[in-house]
Amino acid sequence: MGGQLEGTTAVVTGASSGIGAATARALVAEGATVALLARRRDRLEELAAELGGRAAVYEVDVTDEAGVADTMSAVARDLGAIDVLVNDAGYGSMVPALEADIAEWRTMVDVNVNGVLLTTHAALPHLLDAARGPRGIADVVTISSVAGRKVASPGAGVYAATKHAVNAFSEALRQELGGRHVRVGLVEPGLVRSEMTEHSGAAADAEERLELGLMEPEDIADAVVYMVTRPRRAAVNEMLVRPTEQTR
Repeated sequence: MGGQLEGTTAVVTGASSGIGAATARALVAEGATVALLARRRDRLEELAAELGGRAAVYEVDVTDEAGVADTMSAVARDLGAIDVLVNDAGYGSMVPALEADIAEWRTMVDVNVNGVLLTTHAALPHLLDAARGPRGIADVVTISSVAGRKVASPGAGVYAATKHAVNAFSEALRQELGGRHVRVGLVEPGLVRSEMTEHSGAAADAEERLELGLMEPEDIADAVVYMVTRPRRAAVNEMLVRPTEQTR
């Protein structure tokens, strides 16, 4: 298998479903070997079997500091490097503040913010090593959201707050690491068919309202692959991707 990422190793969190799984497939299609990270080992093993010898399974919770650090060390040891990190693991709950369960808020902050911080921090030494290697560049891509730019609905306050935090962290990291040849990018999807949108009813609602429908995970995977396959001299730092008919 040939491709623009031949000889590289990518780590994808949240790889057990949706955007994470689609991104893993797209990266393998470009020649990368992919470390699949998530909590649901059975899902990861199914995906790894589909991808053949180009994927390895690592069961981990991104909110577990020690577990994440050990996993990144294991990936670098087992697969030889970490050239690309895709932060996709996420959690969303859209409930007005007066009705909210504080535990749900904590989970969103833990997964969406702390998960990105812990995973990125643990991967950075390996990414810097990769940037000094033959490819001469490394990449961090975080899947954020339209909600990282604006609050689109009253019930999205904490979810939007987590995505705004991730966007700020990514911009600071970009400024810090560009000179060391680690590119940092954000993909900010609008409505995508996923477990979260299916369970919340947002997917069904979008299908009724939007003639052309909502996006599929593969649409976001395409954006990730575009980011990490640019020439070394070019960094795509932010991509906002919405269904054609989505207005906000």
